[in-house]
Amino acid sequence: MTRSIRSAMTLAALAIGLAVAAGHPQAAAQTENLTFTAALSPASEVPAITNAESKGSGEVTIVLHVTRDASKAITAATADFKGSLKGFPPETSITAAHIHRGAAGANGPVAVNPMLKAGEIALSGGAGSFSKMGVTVTPDVAKEIVSGPAGFYFNVHSTMNGGGVARGQLTAAK
Repeated sequence: MTRSIRSAMTLAALAIGLAVAAGHPQAAAQTENLTFTAALSPASEVPAITNAESKGSGEVTIVLHVTRDASKAITAATADFKGSLKGFPPETSITAAHIHRGAAGANGPVAVNPMLKAGEIALSGGAGSFSKMGVTVTPDVAKEIVSGPAGFYFNVHSTMNGGGVARGQLTAAK
């Protein structure tokens, strides 16, 4: 083959590849990382915690990894959770933690469950940290969180306070 024929064939193959990619929605998919935080407080629970665990506090950072298609719609999402707790009585046992749907002052259902199990958040002297990576989030819930994080809260539950011991509304990190 001559050099000009090879060049023409290479250009044709490249053009076909680009045309196929342009017609493929996955070719235009983009991943975006969005960070949300929440300051956790027993006073933010509904009703507020007034027992021995009322002096605790904490914080959580949630990185939402969203995949968007060519039209910018969220098609997939996962979340990474990193948090810490402090100031709880030494005997406090954390049983679960999740993102709930609900505005400040209102309780709501679990929207994202990182599947943190009893004993996974271990406190030593009333303090400790936790992390969970790669938690699947439905595209619809991810879209809701991105468009209105204040409509969601992160809640940590304990044996003494099964309905929640410390919570905080999600805010988008700047």
